[in-house]
Amino acid sequence: MPDDLLTTVTDATFTELVLQSSTPVLVDFWAEWCPPCGPMARILAELAPSFDGKITFATINADENPESTRAYRVMAMPTLILFKGGRPVSTTVGLRPKSYLRNALAEALQPYANR
Repeated sequence: MPDDLLTTVTDATFTELVLQSSTPVLVDFWAEWCPPCGPMARILAELAPSFDGKITFATINADENPESTRAYRVMAMPTLILFKGGRPVSTTVGLRPKSYLRNALAEALQPYANR
């Protein structure tokens, strides 16, 4: 994913970069040992330009950031959580097709979605 479209989040920066963000943030919880995490990262890299300025795409290494991983009850990788207004509004677990994610993100941006 291009550096300008990817935000790396840690336990120390989660509140500032995710919970206090003025735009929705899609957080990808991943781990080195996770086989589907690589393909998911590539799908997100392909989707990010389409949502530039509308959704911030973020990634967090679950093994290196246990506080955030525990706080949002992430039990499997990859897990995508979409935050709006500092609250988790949707969760997707496992590898999903690009079309599924594109549609889910577009729906989440609708004015009355997830309120």
